[in-house]
Order: sequence, then C-alpha cells, then structure tokens
Amino acid sequence: MSDAIAGGGKSNRRGAPPPDIVDLVRVEDRISFLYFEHCKINRADNAITVRDGEGTVYVPSATLSVLMLGPGASMTHDAMTMLGECGVTVVWVGERGIRMYAFGKPLTHSSGLLQVQARLVSNTRTRLAVARRMYGMRFPGESVGHLTMGQLRGREGVRVRRVYKEWSEITGVEWSRRTYNPDDFDDATEINKALSAAHVCLYALAHSAIVALGCSPGLGFVHTGHERSFVYDIADLYKAEISIPVAFQTAAEKPMDIGVETRRKMRNAVYGLSILPRMVTDIKSLLLGEIPAEGAADLASEMNHLGLWDEKEGEVAAGRSYAEPEGGGGD
Repeated sequence: MSDAIAGGGKSNRRGAPPPDIVDLVRVEDRISFLYFEHCKINRADNAITVRDGEGTVYVPSATLSVLMLGPGASMTHDAMTMLGECGVTVVWVGERGIRMYAFGKPLTHSSGLLQVQARLVSNTRTRLAVARRMYGMRFPGESVGHLTMGQLRGREGVRVRRVYKEWSEITGVEWSRRTYNPDDFDDATEINKALSAAHVCLYALAHSAIVALGCSPGLGFVHTGHERSFVYDIADLYKAEISIPVAFQTAAEKPMDIGVETRRKMRNAVYGLSILPRMVTDIKSLLLGEIPAEGAADLASEMNHLGLWDEKEGEVAAGRSYAEPEGGGGD
C-alpha cells in the first residue's frame, strides 16, 4: 500500500517527475473514459489510486482520456496536478444533472492546429466549407457543397428524426420527442434520461480529443457562441452511430439505474467502434482538408516551436535580441 493511502491521503513524497509530452500515450490510443463515485482519489507515482469500500484500484494516468466523477467523489491536489500534467479531461457530474468541466493541458507543444482552426472559423467562405464537410460526413455519397446552412440544418433535422424513429421501432421503446430538464436529470422519461447520459459521455470524449490536439473547444463551425461549440460540432458527427442506439438499447432493458447502465454500454461501444481514433482523424481532416501534405507536416504534435509574429514577414525567430547595436553608425 502506498504511503499516500496509508497516511489517509497525505504523502511526504512528490511522486515521479511529470512525463514529457513525447512520452505520453496518444489520445487515440487511450482508455476512453472511467466513471467513479463515492470514492477517494489520490496519487501513487504516475498513477491515480481510487479507493472505496470495496478496495483500491490503480489507474495509469497517462493511458486515460476522460475521468468522470460522480457524487461523493473527492480528489487530492496531487492527483489533480498529475492528471493535468498528463492531459486528462476531468468531468465532475453533479447531482440533479448540474455538471462542471475542467481539463488538463494539451498533448502537444504546437499551436498549429489552433491557428488553423481560428483562421478557418474567422472567414465566412472557409467556415462554410468546413461546416459543409461536417454535414457531408452525415450524408455519405451525397453532394452537399451547394447547400446553404439553412438547407443543411433542415436536412439534418429530418435525418435525426428518422434515426429516433428507427431505433424506437427496433427496440420497442416509445418515442415522442427530445425533452429534458438541464437542472434535474430525473425530470424526464427513461429514454430521455438515457439520451442525456449517453450524450454527456460523447461530449466528454470530444472535449478530450479537441483539447489534446491543442484546438479550442469554443471555436465551432456549425455551433457558435458557447464555450463548447466545437465539442458539439464533433459529437454530433457520431450521435446517430453511438449515443442514440446505446440510449434506446439501454432503455429497452429497463435497468434499475439507467444512468449507470448507459455509461457502461457507452464505454463498451466507444471501444468497439474505435471512436477516439476516429475523432482525432476526423478533426485533423476537417481542419487540414485544404492544406497540402507538406504544410500539414509542420503541425506535428511533438513540435516545440516558438516564433515571433511580424506583420510583414509573418514570423521571425524568437530567442534573440532585435535591439540595434549600441554606438551604431546613425546620423
């Protein structure tokens, strides 16, 4: 047993040194998410320890993508510090459906993808092109390059209604419409509670992938005006394939705790469908679709590049003095 656990959560050791970016597991190769409640989370070297009434579990933090904490969970400062160093997204899931989010630093030194994202979203033409690519992923084999955003929203609404209807018929779960109370998880039908739980898992994974790549969760192309606009953009690409089917299948089984069972089935589905690797690939494809391969090579996650912006040259070297030499030959 570690001295942190034996000492009731207080440790005299600082643990192993924080890992370097290049040593961390890539986001697409990580465990999707873990959920814990009514437990104490501490640190043992570069792993977290989760202790409850049934014992202690050790989780290597560098292999974890998302940690979801339910009611009754508490965490030490050491554990949170290490999770931040390892780029783990930590999601607090509170009672009555009230949620708070926090995330660690990106799994990259480069701001290249973030700069590309900001440039694309700041121009109407390029933003529309990315948004059309997003909708095009939901209508494979169809051309959507000529449609306006209004037309695309209309087609998407029809598609989602059809998905709900199909899964209602497949599972026998009664369906009328999507309705829920964001301040009270239990103030909804069982299928709507299952959908809320499944979508939250998907949002957490999308948030983790976006942040790990160094992108901004708030710079969306379809969604706008919210701190997680890009999270909703990315999550919407997979709802019809994963969270909606999982929610209807879980509701059909009528479990005692539909939130717990939905999260369990989502974890299995995320692994089975390789959602995290696909999210990483899709985010890069959406943002780099118009960038030549040789230019995209400059956006490697392990790059530790720092320059100075110049309005004429674009960028000049950092780490040097640009002051004029003293005693120069001025007039």
